[in-house]
Amino acid sequence: MIETAIGKLRFEAQPRSLFLPIEYTLSTGGKRIRPAFMLMACNLYSESVDRALKPALGMEVFHNFTLLHDDLMDGAIRRRHQPTVHEKWNPNTAILSGDAMLIIAYQLIGETDAPFLKDILTLFSQIALEICEGQQYDMVFESQQDVSEEDYIEMIRLKTAVLLACCLKAGALIGGAPKEDVDCLYRFGIHIGLAFQLQDDLLDVYGDPLTFGKNVGGDILCNKKTFLLIHAMRLASEQQRAVIRQYQRTGKKGFTPEEKIAAVTAIYDDLRIKDLLQAKIQQYYQLAMYDLSLLHLPADRLTTLREVSRQLMMRES
Repeated sequence: MIETAIGKLRFEAQPRSLFLPIEYTLSTGGKRIRPAFMLMACNLYSESVDRALKPALGMEVFHNFTLLHDDLMDGAIRRRHQPTVHEKWNPNTAILSGDAMLIIAYQLIGETDAPFLKDILTLFSQIALEICEGQQYDMVFESQQDVSEEDYIEMIRLKTAVLLACCLKAGALIGGAPKEDVDCLYRFGIHIGLAFQLQDDLLDVYGDPLTFGKNVGGDILCNKKTFLLIHAMRLASEQQRAVIRQYQRTGKKGFTPEEKIAAVTAIYDDLRIKDLLQAKIQQYYQLAMYDLSLLHLPADRLTTLREVSRQLMMRES
């Protein structure tokens, strides 16, 4: 349903140079997990999910808008195995086409049925602001040395998890779920969103370049304060810390990207940081499964949502 609906979206207005990057971005695919979660949450309580489709599309367009700006800020050159918009066109196009996508997202969400419209718009607007807060934290952390695990988890909660939670809560509201279940699904979204982002951190270092869709090691090259780096700096010897700091200080001079990625990854391996991260991912995944167990629904009604969640934790891209 989602892919068909996205394929039917038309951006035929002028100038074409504003709308072609939007078409390009939406055509490169993606997991569509946010709109899928929204429809699944609605379907838990209603056999008809059609009324959740337009706002679900709005959530997906909004998510892709954030990627245009995020890729530009990070200097990322690939997304979903394709050149990023600022690489294929230019930075100004990524900014302006992204702005247009934000407006289109609000237009689609604005087509929510009247009984739910105010609640959905209020929820979405709050979440959109929180995502900006998360992105700002991410930028601040780049020049901040003493980032804690708690700081990092709060940043990814805002930057990634809240939109997943928003989609689940919005779908449940439209489906007619009781308030206790709406709140439970929001918490489920936060916990599975944290697990999802931590899995992304893992894949950024240890993923297969052929399936990951982005350049492996991008977080290391950008000196991102990820779970891996935070705990490496906590557990490293003075010599290992000095190696990491040397690579961070010298920027791109004096070594190749491959050298930096290999050196930092070797320190992660030596300290077994990957094991810590996998344990944290499993912790949030189990919390998410507990949230689902609290819903006032028969267990078999949750089979698909549980299976999709399990697949997210086993993904390679």
